Amino acid sequence: MTIPTVLNKNLTLPLIVSPMFLVSGPNLVVASCKAGVIGTFPALNTRPIEMLETWMQEIKDRLAGEVNAAPWGVNLIVHGSNVRLAEEIEIVRKMQPPLVITSVGQPKEIVEIVHGYGGVVFHDIINMRHARSAMRANVDGLIAVCAGAGGHAGLMNPMTLIPQLRAEFDGTIILAGAISDGASIRAAEVLGADMAYMGTRFIACEESMADDHYKNMLIEESSADIVYSNKISGIWGNFLSKSLQEAGVDPETGETKNPDFNANTKNKRGGGTKNAWKVILSAGQGVGQIHDAPKASEIVERMKADYKRASAIPANFG
Repeated sequence: MTIPTVLNKNLTLPLIVSPMFLVSGPNLVVASCKAGVIGTFPALNTRPIEMLETWMQEIKDRLAGEVNAAPWGVNLIVHGSNVRLAEEIEIVRKMQPPLVITSVGQPKEIVEIVHGYGGVVFHDIINMRHARSAMRANVDGLIAVCAGAGGHAGLMNPMTLIPQLRAEFDGTIILAGAISDGASIRAAEVLGADMAYMGTRFIACEESMADDHYKNMLIEESSADIVYSNKISGIWGNFLSKSLQEAGVDPETGETKNPDFNANTKNKRGGGTKNAWKVILSAGQGVGQIHDAPKASEIVERMKADYKRASAIPANFG
């Protein structure tokens, strides 16, 4: 088990703050890195495309004088539906982020480019078929998006997926899915993962781009309020039921009587809604552990304490 040298710099926890659509921006990335965990953002959060280079330069500039800052990264959707992908790749080639996270597609071209400048590529997977495809592309890490993860997520239990990945893959394994505290990060390591991947907890923090309505909903809702559906964006994912109700959307059919939200507008995958992410809010099952929205640095400090306590727990047997 290993964390690549280019990423294992100034880490205070083996943690990646995941790239979240309409949530992660330069402020959250920089705050995460300063706190000693890897901060990331989705390239698609930058509109127009020219903003992508601007954000990357801002992140580099703000971290340049921070000798204790952890590395940062960007997420690219490599599916053919991403019409900006070629432009995004060229900006990545120019700006050279240490970490590139790829999702929903075959990352081989990106792997070659990122390896060319000394960076690493981690790829999202939800099952062994996806994992083996990513291995053939020579990725450096696999992000196991397991049951309970926010946004687009699989249904596999990490207790079986992580050991299967470890049996076939010598690179970095990152576990995602309902991880909200330091004890969960330690549990991921015990299971065989090298790092944890956490999103939902950081939606409710000061540096997130989420509005107060979204943050308050995370604080108020519980794990029982998470709906798993493929009718919202065309891909299976977890969403806050209250946001579905407010949009007037039936999670079973994706249909709505709300004239301001046309749930029958199909996306390029043949399902889901065109602007769903603007009104329907994603969250993982770890939402039940969120009770406030402090600074990202405070969240990390709490997790460091949790992690230390969990690491000191002796085994009951053996």
